[in-house]
Amino acid sequence: MCGIIGIVGKNPVNQLLYDGLLVLQHRGQDAAGIVTCDGNTFFMHKNNGLVKDVFQTRHMRNLVGNAGIAHVRYPTAGSSNAAEAQPFYVNSPFGIVLGHNGNLTNSEQLKSEMFKQDLRHINTSSDSEVLLNVLAHEIEKTSRNAALNTDMVFDAVTGVHKRCKGAYAVVAMIANFGLLAFRDPNGIRPLVIGKAETEKGTEYIVASESVALDVLGFQVLRDVAPGEAVFIDMDGNLYARQCSDIAKLNPCIFEYVYLARPDSVIDGVSVYQTRLDMGRTLAEKIKREWSDKKIDVVIPIPDTSRPSALQVGLALGLDYREGFIKNRYIGRTFIMPGQALRKKSVRQKLNPIGIEFKGKNVLLVDDSIVRGTTSQQIVQMARDAGANKVYFASAAPPVRFPNVYGIDMPSRDELLATGRTDEDICKEIGADGLIYQDLSALIDGIKANNADITHFDCSCFDGHYVTGDITEAYLAKIESARGDGKKNDKPANSITQLDLNLINTNELELGEVA
Repeated sequence: MCGIIGIVGKNPVNQLLYDGLLVLQHRGQDAAGIVTCDGNTFFMHKNNGLVKDVFQTRHMRNLVGNAGIAHVRYPTAGSSNAAEAQPFYVNSPFGIVLGHNGNLTNSEQLKSEMFKQDLRHINTSSDSEVLLNVLAHEIEKTSRNAALNTDMVFDAVTGVHKRCKGAYAVVAMIANFGLLAFRDPNGIRPLVIGKAETEKGTEYIVASESVALDVLGFQVLRDVAPGEAVFIDMDGNLYARQCSDIAKLNPCIFEYVYLARPDSVIDGVSVYQTRLDMGRTLAEKIKREWSDKKIDVVIPIPDTSRPSALQVGLALGLDYREGFIKNRYIGRTFIMPGQALRKKSVRQKLNPIGIEFKGKNVLLVDDSIVRGTTSQQIVQMARDAGANKVYFASAAPPVRFPNVYGIDMPSRDELLATGRTDEDICKEIGADGLIYQDLSALIDGIKANNADITHFDCSCFDGHYVTGDITEAYLAKIESARGDGKKNDKPANSITQLDLNLINTNELELGEVA
């Protein structure tokens, strides 16, 4: 789960890219980076940390040019090493920078091919660097040292689709040529295109979520289709081509449940409306199965679950109350590496309002239960605040399987629902009752808002991996490599060139855009 943005404008884009990253900060808090392009020169700054901490005035002044890409990262593959902050850069066959949201499931195979066949060196453990080198190699094959044109770029993306497996939404920039964006043939991770009319002409943007377009003043055009590539040249001309003959839309259903901002629209479906519908169907299940339980008040676990909890309260005819106050200066515990850090941060993050709990039977509603760390402590907070009984409702189905497409839930040992019944989970979190959303209800609710979506990646709920290449051996390998705490094992990188503000690319002989 990362956030990506690419812009081709008529004026300097550094401020737009920075503001866009702030809007997408929820998609990654580990690192941030911006690359701008002015002629044949890339200007780069990236580092570990939040957007507001990574970029200072002196950095922004150096990010010159009317086109660029940007990235916020939280690591699901590789490590938290500063060397793996994105965008990544290569200078052969042309100067290319790339930012990636997702996860390649065959990155180890590709690394081997890079070394043995393509004669390319991968410097980090990041699959995004692998993806960049695959793209660069495919461009080299299609261009064959000729003047580059858009047809060659699209042919290269076709080659990427044939070689790469997994989930990937990508923004890349070729120096003095243009912005390239593409989405994997299953469309697992989101990517949307927008434009803005200015006195100097049309500006284009590609981003992970539509909210970035809204905030920056761009009009949403459409989502990038699965397998499609979009290219915008430096003059602001937009081209698009379908680059896969097996493309089929399978968006990640967890984007709607938790990852995306509620004010985003993904593949034509409002995230906010989805969460309202989740509350409605959850309330219907509560009516069917908990008719014997006396509940006094519905309380959300802020912030993501608020729309669902509100609908639960309305549908059940119960009071909806804000029972927890959130410290907004604490990050999302879901994406904090290390169980100990998550446990410590929950108490810092939430504090109960005693009068909403004392002597009441409360129904706590959360968007999902992943590791259960937060749920367990919140239930205890409610009891400590004087609740008589504490019931817990998850607006999502049980998370029982690892996600291999770019979400940090790799180990079945870390997932509370794996191998446990609902009764076991209820006991584990210390609640008086536990109820989950049905997967079929979740799917039907999203389909009702866009009939063109017939399938989803629901792998974390049902264990079905849409790419068809995930084996038990693969799951065991990533669980061993990416278990809790593993991503922080490597020391921070101190190579100074990784924090350069300026990268000079080779002189490029670029042909006319076809």
